[in-house]
Amino acid sequence: MRIHLASVLVDDQDKALRFYTDVLGFEKKTEVPLGWHRWLTVVSPEARDGTELVLEPDEHPAARPFKQALVEDGIPFTSFAVDDVHAEFERLRSRGVTFTQEPVESGPVTTAVFDDTCGNLIQIASYA
Repeated sequence: MRIHLASVLVDDQDKALRFYTDVLGFEKKTEVPLGWHRWLTVVSPEARDGTELVLEPDEHPAARPFKQALVEDGIPFTSFAVDDVHAEFERLRSRGVTFTQEPVESGPVTTAVFDDTCGNLIQIASYA
């Protein structure tokens, strides 16, 4: 068994696609119209056949209050692995990304947290 899909709940699929591709550097893999929305996924250019991230509309009645509570408490919705948190922090900050937590080293793990502009906090992490 392996992880095939993971979702991030977004308030606007077009805005999310721009942020996740143009700013973060993921690539669009799948786009299928589904009424008002789309089945929309992105992948890492380093693993095009790897786990897909679904940019899922947050229109379920529980989604927005859930996301808001996580943001208010400073809790990231998900985490992305990077080779060097400090370097990725600098790269993303230079692209206008707003961080709510600058890089922090906690034993063998270094993390930072940013706002994805779509209602989520996202963590980046590297492991020594």
